[in-house]
Amino acid sequence: MRILDWRTEQSIQRVIESIHQNIGESITIDDMARTAMFSKFHFTRLFQRATGISPGRFLSAVRMEEAKKLLLTTSLSVTEITYRVGYNSVGTFSSRFKSSVGLSPTAYRELGGFTPVIPDEPRRHGRRTAIVQGRFVTPDAEETAGPVFAGLFLDTIPQGTPVKCTVLDRPGPFRLENVPEGRWYLLAQCVRPGGEETPDDLPPTVAVHGPMEIRPGTITKSLELRLRPMQVLDPPVLMALTNARRTALSTAAS
Repeated sequence: MRILDWRTEQSIQRVIESIHQNIGESITIDDMARTAMFSKFHFTRLFQRATGISPGRFLSAVRMEEAKKLLLTTSLSVTEITYRVGYNSVGTFSSRFKSSVGLSPTAYRELGGFTPVIPDEPRRHGRRTAIVQGRFVTPDAEETAGPVFAGLFLDTIPQGTPVKCTVLDRPGPFRLENVPEGRWYLLAQCVRPGGEETPDDLPPTVAVHGPMEIRPGTITKSLELRLRPMQVLDPPVLMALTNARRTALSTAAS
């Protein structure tokens, strides 16, 4: 986990702020290391330790996050957005957007950021005989907590297709069955009531746990995961989750 002195953490945060401010520019690892005032090797190691992913993947995630916002809040064409977020090829941008978000840029815009379904990862990861279970808790008053998406991923960035996922109508007990063996991170995001329809500027509430080594037939002891406001060092949430949250609300109301 993150065990950094405050000066190092401030340096990493300065790099992330610079990425956001210069999203449309060409940004290299050397540029980021200079901003942090570390050698390239030392910076890369510390950044991975602080965020859970490499500087390059974090940069790509921030670009996809900005693209999501522009698709929903502007009338800019996909080509214009491609250049706005630092890509020179519409094909490359569109391919990476779909692999990260789960929808093409055009479909994401047409669906208003919704996704009809969040499927489990179809690739084989070994026998699916394990169970991961626990409970999500939140520091907020119970009535202010909305639906929770929880999924198992290869690393600490919630993008692409989870190996297993669930949607809860609110924080509380969860149970993931038929989990494949492997090394997974459990990532969750909670949305405030009303936020499932219209994105806002407030940081989402998230939880991260892992890595977990899951073996065939494992039944994890009950985990207690505390949801917290997303921080600067957390990788952006890229998956399109909104429609799944609305489905959870509809199910709870029926």
